[in-house]
Amino acid sequence: MTAPTTAQRFLRDATGADHERVDALYSRFDLADRASYAAFLQTQARALFALEAALTGFPGLPAWRARSPLIAQDLADMDLPLPDPAPIAALPDDAAAHGTLYVLEGSRLGGSILAKHVGADLPTAFIAASHQPGEWRALLGTIADAAELGGETWRASAIGGAKAAFDVYARASAKT
Repeated sequence: MTAPTTAQRFLRDATGADHERVDALYSRFDLADRASYAAFLQTQARALFALEAALTGFPGLPAWRARSPLIAQDLADMDLPLPDPAPIAALPDDAAAHGTLYVLEGSRLGGSILAKHVGADLPTAFIAASHQPGEWRALLGTIADAAELGGETWRASAIGGAKAAFDVYARASAKT
């Protein structure tokens, strides 16, 4: 594995405990079990719908591909309703939006690993939606460049956005 980029390092180090907390909350789902996987998808959807909607007001973000339509299709394939998005505060600035996007795209990495544990008869459009070649590295490069230009204030806001995104995932999990 290559050494983490500056962006990955400062965000990962600052949000490590948040990431571990969310991982612990979501580890209770048995992805091979239909009912548990359904609860997992609805929980993920509550967070994803809110976070992706929050990012739409920031045109300066690097290119990213929404996964809301994919999870909506998986829920429809299981004859499940779409949940309401989790409540979320407006992102205060571009740096916080970058931190939020870091968490969303990081969850895409995790999803591609978790997809191997989903039951064979269950839909996987959302969880198996991996990055295209170079996407993750490009995001980290964009964050690193912006952090270098924006300095400590920018980094602090990006960390705040990432922590807030992890909190949305944690609160969405508490409703299941």
